[in-house]
Amino acid sequence: MSTPPVTTSPAAPARPSARRTARHDPRWARPAMWAVLVLAAVLYTWALGAGGYANEYYAAAVYSGTQSWKAFFFGALDAGSFITVDKPPFALWVMGLSARVFGFGTWSMLLPQAAAGVASVALVHSAVQRSLAGPAGHAAALVAALVMTLTPITVAINRDNNPDTVLVLLLVAAAWFCLEAIRTGRPRTIVISAVLVGLAFTTKMLQAYLVLPAFALVYLYAAAGAFSRRIGRLLVAGVALAVSSAWWMVIVDLWPADGRPYVGGSTDNTVWDLVVGYNGLGRIFGRSGGGGGGGQGASFGGAAGADRLFNDIMAGQISWLIPFAVVALVAGLVLTGRRAAALTGGAVLRGEGDRSATVTALRPDRRPATRAALLLWGGWLVVHYAVFSFSAGTFHPYYSTAMAPAIAALAGMGGVLMWRALRSSRAWAWALPAAVAVTGGWSFAVLRRTTEFVPWLAWAVAGATAVAALGLVAVGYGVRRVTVVALAAGLFAGLAGPAAYALTPLGSGVNGTNPTAGPSTGRGMGGPGGFPGGFPGGFPGGPSGARYGGPGEPGGTGTPEGMPPGGTRPGGRAVGFPGGFGGGPGGGISDAMVAYLKKNQGDATWLVAVGSAQSASSVILSTGRPVIAMGGFTGSDPAMSVATLKRYVAEGKLKYVVVGGRGPGGGDSEVTEWVKANGTPVDSAEIGGAEAGGAEGNSSLYKLA
Repeated sequence: MSTPPVTTSPAAPARPSARRTARHDPRWARPAMWAVLVLAAVLYTWALGAGGYANEYYAAAVYSGTQSWKAFFFGALDAGSFITVDKPPFALWVMGLSARVFGFGTWSMLLPQAAAGVASVALVHSAVQRSLAGPAGHAAALVAALVMTLTPITVAINRDNNPDTVLVLLLVAAAWFCLEAIRTGRPRTIVISAVLVGLAFTTKMLQAYLVLPAFALVYLYAAAGAFSRRIGRLLVAGVALAVSSAWWMVIVDLWPADGRPYVGGSTDNTVWDLVVGYNGLGRIFGRSGGGGGGGQGASFGGAAGADRLFNDIMAGQISWLIPFAVVALVAGLVLTGRRAAALTGGAVLRGEGDRSATVTALRPDRRPATRAALLLWGGWLVVHYAVFSFSAGTFHPYYSTAMAPAIAALAGMGGVLMWRALRSSRAWAWALPAAVAVTGGWSFAVLRRTTEFVPWLAWAVAGATAVAALGLVAVGYGVRRVTVVALAAGLFAGLAGPAAYALTPLGSGVNGTNPTAGPSTGRGMGGPGGFPGGFPGGFPGGPSGARYGGPGEPGGTGTPEGMPPGGTRPGGRAVGFPGGFGGGPGGGISDAMVAYLKKNQGDATWLVAVGSAQSASSVILSTGRPVIAMGGFTGSDPAMSVATLKRYVAEGKLKYVVVGGRGPGGGDSEVTEWVKANGTPVDSAEIGGAEAGGAEGNSSLYKLA
């Protein structure tokens, strides 16, 4: 049995200059790469303002950061810096700097997110291209970039202001430098990789560390030098990781508590508790660590289990190419392993052709760069799959965008390796056709779950899958004239489904708090709506597109004072509950109440105190004034105490509190009892009558000074 040649990058530290390498690139390589990046830019920016402020919770924090550097540094929800959001602020800093330079608005806030998405695609392309030599590397990189671009959940989240977009960019950059450390042997590159993971920690805490097992193990396995030297370099990188991860956390926790905002999501006002509780063990085990990060949120992505990523909610977001990526990983490792074992002295093949190769001797302590890359991306995929599938705590579909780089890289690299094997050895004539058949079959199954969504597409995918599988088998047995048809059909079979889903956010605004793509499945929080019968008007939107406002959704808002109109909702006024703000948990307050508060705020720091951030963020964005969210995002943070409330009232910083709904201002809490005992209810006639009480109908406004 003949063994096909495998193309890998040279492992020697010395490498040609970028200019010289570019002269030897295939003519199609750069135009094709730029075409994919342009496609990504269009998908991530087309009608970007359709979603308004996206996730208003983070939008309010970005806006507050433009008003106060203190709020900017801590990631506070309000410019008065009462409480932070429940994540570290790195992504807020990126958006906030843009908003400070260009003025706050939808585009100034969301364009950095879209740019980060495009940059991630470019880095995946570069990482894959450097892991395979010659035209094969460019082909694999192009496929990887296209898969990354068309991943539906990635399109949705890159049009939103959740921190996951910046998280993915930092982790992909870290992977790029880790692979460079293996490929070139330069110690500083593994340190840079560690620093980037640390910055990712300052973006979304422990989720950033999911890549570390793959990075560390692959570096130990494949990097140059003695094992003791590799251990030493990893220890140095570990120090860099610890410093870049902990610096903000240490500063905040050492800062006197009365001089900084409460750490939202924590139970004891420390970032450490947020790391191990609400954003740590609470996500995995479903404990209510922190401010309520328990397991009740698991319904956003379906029940925990091995099939979670393939259920009705998640399948259309991320699962399309998981089967192909798994087959590609296994086949790639077998192919590179056989070639490495067949050669002596650590030699690998650099051949450009299908049947001829030039052996390049390497140092015995180096492993092929291709195999290292496969292991790194494969480890990334396996760890994320395990954690996302079995986490019992809060899980949103958009978390899975972190899997897209690994799926894309494996699809590109493994696909090209299987293609070269198919053309070189009849023993491998069935691997790629089988992978395409499984992928096309799964795509057909996903598309048939929502039969009203472009109903012809599933059958077109099925037909293309059959043509591709048969054509590839024919190519493997020497019928080369069907090559173009087989490859084109294979690409359509694998990418048509995700591409159709990826187009939906362009036609209607996504749900800012839980962005998804594709048609609504009737489970979870759904996507922006389908487009039965085809693509009306070019880009899909759908009659059931995302609504602005409404119970449990981001409420509509007007324009904060002094802000450009780019962030307004349709009509430039509040929409959602009749006459009032959309709220979500904790209720909302009416236009009339807001007008009353603005008129009577005086010199107080905060316009009003409400139960949760869901209400506070809407008012902040509408008025441009600080609002206290006493219970943080979920309404359950113990941020407001009676002592603190008394101090604010005595210092003239707060005059009004809304009682009712969730949080310290609702129910029978001590804060509520104190407000009712010491405050004066505002006559409902002054704030628009009985209907001005807000979303829950029983919220009351009290004056405390």
